[in-house]
Amino acid sequence: MTAPAPAAPAAPRQRSRPFDLGPMPLGRKLITVDEAVVAAPVARIFELAWRVEDWPRHLAHYRFVRFRTQAPDGGGLVEMSANRPFGVADWPTWWLSEMSVDREAPEVRYRHVDGVTRGMDVSWTFAPVKGSDGVRDPGRTHVRIVHVWDGPDWPLIGTVAALGVIGPVFVHGIASRTLAGLKAAAESGA
Repeated sequence: MTAPAPAAPAAPRQRSRPFDLGPMPLGRKLITVDEAVVAAPVARIFELAWRVEDWPRHLAHYRFVRFRTQAPDGGGLVEMSANRPFGVADWPTWWLSEMSVDREAPEVRYRHVDGVTRGMDVSWTFAPVKGSDGVRDPGRTHVRIVHVWDGPDWPLIGTVAALGVIGPVFVHGIASRTLAGLKAAAESGA
């Protein structure tokens, strides 16, 4: 997940159709789940989550996010780079994803198509929290991020690297910070 040097952003091309990433695939070797209850309505946290080009404004660990192509649903082909901190040092990461936005579900889906995590599928889902009486609380949202992957195509060590380092250290390390940062932004009304 080593990051290339940031290049000057080019204007994204327009894509006529959203990516159809389908349902999350089952039976992958690596599954990471990050989730939180956000004290904000679904619409607020969902908008912060799908407007990825704004993430570097809200998230200090993001180096850049830029669309190479944009689709009518708000998704497209998106390039992302984030730092994974290790004490005083940061490890830069980079990936390229197909992104789709489903406002009805609501859900944001990704499929990594380049970078060390090529082949990884990601789902962000958003649901109103129900109180103990079973009634939905419109001011609280359960956000769940799921990453599934079989690991890099590295002979002998791909699965070990995915399960032992890439998933728990990098994927979870970045996703948990991303969710915490967007939670803080949503709760502050950003």
